[in-house]
Amino acid sequence: MRYLFIDRDGVVNKDPGGWTKTDYVTDWKDFHFIPGTLEALKILKEKGIKVIVASNQGGVNKGLYTKAELSKVNSSMLKEIEKSGGAVEEVFYCIHRDEDNCDCRKPKPGMLESAAKKYGIDLKKTCFIGDDKKDILAGKKAGCKTALVLSGKSSMEVVDTWEEKPGYVFANLLEAVKWITKEIASGAKAPSQ
Repeated sequence: MRYLFIDRDGVVNKDPGGWTKTDYVTDWKDFHFIPGTLEALKILKEKGIKVIVASNQGGVNKGLYTKAELSKVNSSMLKEIEKSGGAVEEVFYCIHRDEDNCDCRKPKPGMLESAAKKYGIDLKKTCFIGDDKKDILAGKKAGCKTALVLSGKSSMEVVDTWEEKPGYVFANLLEAVKWITKEIASGAKAPSQ
């Protein structure tokens, strides 16, 4: 697996729902890396696995923040990741609202398909790690393996009610990355949930 797709809010950083003014990260001061995330991204870089972030950011089209503000948060995130020895190949954002009916807003697989086309990624050999039902659905529609982390929006109680279940469940990105890199090295099985 040369590439790994990950969501942003709830996977990389603390999900902004319920504690920020807008329920979005509109300013760098509201971006807080989830413990272990920077270490996880460093491990991926060391193992030669390229990371692509795919994140819904509909707050832009809702007028809650601008593309420039989103870009500023993104740049700061990438700088911090690089300072810690990690890397992100590219960040794909969907700035549309549900009612815009675009092809890129998760649960649609458009962002993953665009990244796959750009980088020549075999989606069947890639995993998408997210924290929400929309991430799992987008990953499955794209043909990816899917993993849910419990560091964001979803709990196991909620997941149990979903029709479409994630392939794997982990506490956070670091736990997922440790399993992925171990699997690549030895063919290990994922922890069962």
